Amino acid sequence: MIQKISKPLLFSSIVTALLVLMPNDAVLANDSYPNFTNVVEKNIPAVVIVHAKKSAQSNTKNRPDIPDMPDEFKPFFDRFFDENQRNNIRRPTPAFGSGFILSKDGYIMTNHHVIKNSDEIKITLSNQTQLKATLIGTDERSDLALLKVDAKNLPVVSIGTSENLKIGEWVLAIGSPFGFDHTVTAGIVSGKKRNLPNESYVPYIQTDVAINPGNSGGPLFNLNGEVVGVNAQIYTRSGGFMGVSFAIPAETLSNVYRQLKEEGKVKRGWLGVFIQEVDQDLAESFGLKKPEGAVIAKILNNSPAEKSGLKQGDVVLKFDGKNIIKSKDLPLVVGSAAVGSRVNMEILRNKKILNKVIVIEELPEENKIAKMTEKKVDEVEVSGITVSDIKENVKMKLNIYGGVKVDRISSEQLNNSKIQVNDIITHINNKPVYNSSDFVSKVKQMRNNSLANLLVYRNSNPVYLAIKISK
Repeated sequence: MIQKISKPLLFSSIVTALLVLMPNDAVLANDSYPNFTNVVEKNIPAVVIVHAKKSAQSNTKNRPDIPDMPDEFKPFFDRFFDENQRNNIRRPTPAFGSGFILSKDGYIMTNHHVIKNSDEIKITLSNQTQLKATLIGTDERSDLALLKVDAKNLPVVSIGTSENLKIGEWVLAIGSPFGFDHTVTAGIVSGKKRNLPNESYVPYIQTDVAINPGNSGGPLFNLNGEVVGVNAQIYTRSGGFMGVSFAIPAETLSNVYRQLKEEGKVKRGWLGVFIQEVDQDLAESFGLKKPEGAVIAKILNNSPAEKSGLKQGDVVLKFDGKNIIKSKDLPLVVGSAAVGSRVNMEILRNKKILNKVIVIEELPEENKIAKMTEKKVDEVEVSGITVSDIKENVKMKLNIYGGVKVDRISSEQLNNSKIQVNDIITHINNKPVYNSSDFVSKVKQMRNNSLANLLVYRNSNPVYLAIKISK
């Protein structure tokens, strides 16, 4: 006889069976959800709104005109139509943001992009008191800025560490998205030590905490109520939050705070090299068992790297005892090295491990680095002809290995030969000319007032000419 089981009884039996089979921690999962109220109540008084008054108008080219738009949405709307956005990495808005109090006497941290180009900065406390703020210092490379207000006995946050953060750990943010003051959002740590485009000196924390315009510069807390990061950027295609946000880690915050407070600026270490990733093929060619380290692709003149004897093609494996697993690891550890310190480096050169000691120098400003990377065209003059080395694309076009370009010609040489400006000299007396110094060396070996034949390319056509050697 088949017994009919009622639906409530069947459901109860299944639940009972599941409870028996499931481990205790799974059964208690609902009870283990975090309670954020203590963290929020403790820290909200130390979170502020930052108002940055700017005379410069936002870039609103191609922005449609919407009448009666609320003022608090204009900065966000303008930024959405900003033509300068790149790689979908967007800072929410530069017009207003958040910050947090680090000391009872009024030191406040926020983002650099919140106060950039500001004429006046004010902050609003949680009790709605508004105070004028002074900019102590700002660091564009880390996107942090330190403010100071004239006040005493202010509530402060506690700075923690991001090193102990685990992927999947709960974190929460307090800020003022879209002007809604002291809004709390929560999520988990999605990733650590993220490198963003054009951001080489900050190992960002990635979270799924909802971050929107106005959250910039606000604190990211762990469940102990400690600041583990500063909310700074979001990844978006819509202009709003899409589940991916980035925070500056607490270690960077502490370092920048100390330097801005003491010096008003941030000093970073510098090697003066261009690096690239080691893939599997490069690893095999260098004799590495696996892809690791950073390949030095270029060394700048008069840089710490050049002074220490580093060479193009060296693979940096360790810096100051720290393993360089990915190329992105190197700028982070070099940037945090003390200026003037002597640091040991382990490199791979010609499949041999070498140790080098490098004296760390201060990272120059961006415009100075740009000038250093510009290739100087050195001109040399001999026998009334001024020449310079030719570019690689010219060599490829003419299918030649070397040569020099004629930049100037003396009046005497013009009268004695048919050489012209912009001629490409590849041979002299049937001997190849590799570069400008080689050309000068060959000319100096010739007798004064003798004639030499040149093979030159003029408008991509080869032609022989004779010049008179004068010394």
